[in-house]
Amino acid sequence: MPTQLSLTDLAARIGAEVRGDGARRVSGVAPLLTAGPQELAFYANPRYRKELAGTRAAGVIVAEHEAAHVPHGSATLVAAQPYVAFAKASAVFHRELTMEPGAQRFALVDDTAEVHPTAAISPGAYVGPGARIGARTTLHAGARVLDNAQIGEGCTLWSGAIVRERCLIGDRVVLQPNCVIGSDGFGFAFDLEGDGDGPMHRKVPQAGIVRIEDDVEVGACTCIDRATLGETVIGRGTKIDNLVQVAHNVRVGPLSLLVAQCGISGSTELGQGVILAGQVGVVGHLKLGDGARVGAQSGVSRDLEAGETVSGAPAIPHREWLRMVAALPKVADLLREVRKLSKRVEELEEEARGRGKPQAEALETR
Repeated sequence: MPTQLSLTDLAARIGAEVRGDGARRVSGVAPLLTAGPQELAFYANPRYRKELAGTRAAGVIVAEHEAAHVPHGSATLVAAQPYVAFAKASAVFHRELTMEPGAQRFALVDDTAEVHPTAAISPGAYVGPGARIGARTTLHAGARVLDNAQIGEGCTLWSGAIVRERCLIGDRVVLQPNCVIGSDGFGFAFDLEGDGDGPMHRKVPQAGIVRIEDDVEVGACTCIDRATLGETVIGRGTKIDNLVQVAHNVRVGPLSLLVAQCGISGSTELGQGVILAGQVGVVGHLKLGDGARVGAQSGVSRDLEAGETVSGAPAIPHREWLRMVAALPKVADLLREVRKLSKRVEELEEEARGRGKPQAEALETR
């Protein structure tokens, strides 16, 4: 892995065009505010225009329409997808924690487990009976793969990650610390008779598994429950943030994004490319179509069409939600105005009744 690259060489690796001094050499990436003359920075949000103007970075990755804002002291690296180009640049200089292949001392590997010779098993990691670990997969200290589970090639299980019995993990999957794959689904049947001591919640055996397809990443402390029967499925290329709950028999389509603290109830199906923002809740047995998007802290209680964007609790079309949110600060003033108008109407009605009474008395005397 190179310690330094010219901007020209780096641009060729990340799919960018250099405008300026391409011979300048860089040794890493850094934020606009702190980047030095041997570092590369990235700009995509107008909120950071001030930081861009003052950056000392050797070069800045930007989109074409932002190129004019890069200061003269920095080279400009124009990319069609600036954030993707930044990700590639960061990967060039960022060295992942690596381990020597093989089961290290104090690793616990059952005699019946199949571990590829190029896999790395850290001290304190556990591989149970009948489990299979693929080529170039790494289990860090405290990771656990239980009985008959299968882990594919090029995977990384960080400390505390658990893959329970019989679950299937594809290739190039990353399990962040303390995530749990295959925990029991929340299945209980209310038994009126119980076992002779009165009513009870009787546990329904969670006999299914979790299947995670290739190129999935699961965040820290996220729990994906095994199916009651059959499979809970996480589709290819899906990325799941920290502290997410995926219940039993949920099926998440390929390339979806599940952001922190969202929860999906049992037997719900998400199509391809679905996005759930932070703290979204989805009730059970729903279908969210391909490309559906749900705004932060929303509650979804109905099926969503492909491409539909919703927000709020209960979730409604996003544009309607924006109008409601814009109106909310005015509600108190509107209520005060309605009260004034209501009081004025009562006063006018009282005055009208007062004028009408003498006329009625005059008619009676005639």
